[in-house]
Amino acid sequence: MTMNTHAARAIYLFEMGRTRRTLLQSIVSPVISTCLYFVVFGSAIGSRITEVDGVSYGAFIVPGLIMLSLLTQSISNASFGIYFPRFTGTIYEVLSAPISPIEIMLGYVGAAATKSIILGVIILITAAFFVPLRIEHPVVMLLFLVLTAVSFSLFGFLIGIWADGFEKLQVIPLLIITPLTFLGGSFYSIDMLPPFWRNVTLFNPVVYLVSGFRWSFHGVADVGIGLSLAMTLAFLGVCLAVATWIFKTGYRLKT
Repeated sequence: MTMNTHAARAIYLFEMGRTRRTLLQSIVSPVISTCLYFVVFGSAIGSRITEVDGVSYGAFIVPGLIMLSLLTQSISNASFGIYFPRFTGTIYEVLSAPISPIEIMLGYVGAAATKSIILGVIILITAAFFVPLRIEHPVVMLLFLVLTAVSFSLFGFLIGIWADGFEKLQVIPLLIITPLTFLGGSFYSIDMLPPFWRNVTLFNPVVYLVSGFRWSFHGVADVGIGLSLAMTLAFLGVCLAVATWIFKTGYRLKT
């Protein structure tokens, strides 16, 4: 069976067009928030913590800040992208069209991931104005950037299908993802924690994302790069399996 690239492209371009119409919310607002993080954490806390693992504190938090924005924006863009058609009822036009589930996911998830990657690159460029940056492993950095954006866009896509109200769209990002990101070593090394809490933190999946991403910048990591990559791919695999089940059963789509 040949892929209906025209349908997937139409969904993709429609979602990307929505970003242009909401540029202030989609791009400008997250960049301003990141600048404020640099001012507060980089200046205030950085004056007390000069280095972490041989890296200046300002540069050390850059991967964590990018990952924080990447996770939250990927989920937000993808969840709203699929929820709004469900809310307005236009999702039935998509489901009745000659387009497969994989093509629907490619359109919605691809657009959300693209927005997040663009945002991540903009934040990276912005960070260069605040701290001296170096990227020791640019290929690995791009790999983690893309894998994280795709994985959490797919996760946001699942949230958008699961949610039955606008309030639920914010529950998981605000009450689960953001706290896990803050507690996942975004602004500190988990090696700074007491042994007991360090072991507890290893159950936080965000630790592996931040650690692998930071390794690509500075060559230092809280956990091995291979384990970080494996955990990221495992999360992507679980999300794909759940999405496949949803389209197979019609959960929340046909009711």
